Amino acid sequence: MHPELFTIPFTPLTVKSYGTMMVIGFLAAVYVIRRLSRDITPDAQMITNASLYALVAGVAGARVFYVLHYFDRFRGDLLGVFAVWQGGLELVGGVLAAVGVIAIYLRYHKLPVLRYLDILAVGLMLALGFGRIGCFLNGCCYGRPADVPWAVQFPYGSLAYRSQIETNPSRNRYEPQLRLPNEFFGYYDEKGNFDSALKPFKKLTAEQQQQVRSGKYRCLAVHPTELYSSANGFVLCVILYLFWRRTQKARRPNNKKLLTAPGSTFALMFILYGITRFFIEFVRDDNPFEHGFWAIYKGGTISQNLAIYMILFGLGLVLVFHSIAHTTRKSKS
Repeated sequence: MHPELFTIPFTPLTVKSYGTMMVIGFLAAVYVIRRLSRDITPDAQMITNASLYALVAGVAGARVFYVLHYFDRFRGDLLGVFAVWQGGLELVGGVLAAVGVIAIYLRYHKLPVLRYLDILAVGLMLALGFGRIGCFLNGCCYGRPADVPWAVQFPYGSLAYRSQIETNPSRNRYEPQLRLPNEFFGYYDEKGNFDSALKPFKKLTAEQQQQVRSGKYRCLAVHPTELYSSANGFVLCVILYLFWRRTQKARRPNNKKLLTAPGSTFALMFILYGITRFFIEFVRDDNPFEHGFWAIYKGGTISQNLAIYMILFGLGLVLVFHSIAHTTRKSKS
């Protein structure tokens, strides 16, 4: 876990790993999108501009979606709404906002929206793969305790550690997974004010530091769900790229095959990501369970229910795009 990569020389500013991986993912996605969009428009700058607008809209939409779902976490800390570098983005909100902005931009410039969305799907999954590495370095989106050989242990004070020493009624957990003695809580800050929260590592005794580093109070090993999600993003990127290549070869006037119409790759992204995210949620330990009226899977996490909606949305898009392509062929014949 390395939330800060390094400090900028001669300044108190630090370079955050989460933001760095987001930038790397964005640049990689733009490169791929530009390469695959050459037959849509020879103006590469236009594609770059669309990607930049999509990035801004996507981050904003993903953050808004997250804040709306977990608004209780931001009560009394409204400035925390803007702390994107601390983690907290919902893919669904980001995709919807980015797609909306891109559709408007492409319509304005009279470019084929559906064909670009197909390429965008490949880039989004590539960006997701890099972004989830940032989650791992940041320590968010952590997994459940596990005894698998590849399980990881986060440091004292991390989000995963705090989750294990606290109850979590939103996940039906009413006893801590790791019970700490009372002497690990409560300290005086630099201003002399008492805080009853978990002590910072530097305020622990030497014996206590040893106990949380390698002793009985060390963080329980957990599934590296961030890396699962990262690998999932990269694998889906390859699958969608190969599928996109198939649709390019099938672009014939008389082609009637399902899942070859413009927009099909974009629709497939929702289906595949929804399925994989649904199962990854079983080993994550940070999202609350959902029992509201909108939940299809009662008792599943919020993200699992959103994943179901994504699958249904993707299936609906497949039918819509296939119908559009069929109507277009009839009008030309």
